[in-house]
Amino acid sequence: MQFIDQARIAVQAGRGGDGIAAFRREKYVPAGGPSGGDGGRGGDVWLEADPNLQTLLDFKYKRLFEAVDGRRGGPNKSTGASGDHLTIKVPCGTEVRDLRTNILLGDLTEQGQRLLVAVGGRGGLGNAHYLSNRNRAPEKFTEGRDGEAWNLQLELKLLAEVGIIGLPNAGKSTLISVLSSARPKIADYPFTTLVPNLGVVRRPTGDGTVFADIPGLIAGAAQGAGLGHEFLRHIERTRLLIHLVDSSSEDVVRDLQVVQQELQSYGNGLSERPTLVALTKIELLLDEELEDRRQQLQERWGGPVLAISAAAARNLDQLLAATWQQLGI
Repeated sequence: MQFIDQARIAVQAGRGGDGIAAFRREKYVPAGGPSGGDGGRGGDVWLEADPNLQTLLDFKYKRLFEAVDGRRGGPNKSTGASGDHLTIKVPCGTEVRDLRTNILLGDLTEQGQRLLVAVGGRGGLGNAHYLSNRNRAPEKFTEGRDGEAWNLQLELKLLAEVGIIGLPNAGKSTLISVLSSARPKIADYPFTTLVPNLGVVRRPTGDGTVFADIPGLIAGAAQGAGLGHEFLRHIERTRLLIHLVDSSSEDVVRDLQVVQQELQSYGNGLSERPTLVALTKIELLLDEELEDRRQQLQERWGGPVLAISAAAARNLDQLLAATWQQLGI
């Protein structure tokens, strides 16, 4: 499935039905009077969060969504039928903004949560409304009102408690594939992962925590370089970041600084998010060399640095224990 996390759509609520001018024409009713009914109300447009959707792909092929118009009124003071409301399903985690002003209209994060994005037009009045002592046979009626029309920006931000970040080929996809049932593409070259991957990792309590593997960041990602700029939004909702640093890199301190600088440049509080730092691929180094690089990283980070190997399943229990502790589980 193609991963689409941004879309622009136009929504049009239904137009209200017109009122009519009508008079009673019944036998034995010599002065029937006005009986024109009101028009029906136009349908509203709603957005609803659906956990079965994982992408905004559907909006790539359809961008205009229109609710049903109300029906015109009828004789005998009959009100026209109201237009059916239109409900548009979106993935959980979708932010909705007005495209022109960029004002946030709503954030659909829970299953079944709904947001009214366009109100249907009011139906017109029939001539029965204009009966008065001064005007016993009004012929006046009004047309229905147009429904609201808006251009919307949809932006999907994945719902994950833990985000896995790092430079390309740092071992993020391997880690999430070992910890969960996620099966991302894994290869020995940078930018293997082109879209975020989600995986559910079991907690000690038995329920699951969602981990997100974010495609590799590079220097300048927050300004649009590489792929990271496109997907940094997906860790805005996370409570904890796991920053992986390839232990076989020539300069592990520089690798750490590059990613931290990109988080700071992107903003939205990512650089202040609680973070665990872990050296990966430790099976490639001798113990002395690994400890030396670990000490370098700890001095720069100012806190403990874990050493793990996802491929060899080494010290993963320590990583998960630190994760659960940070999350308060």
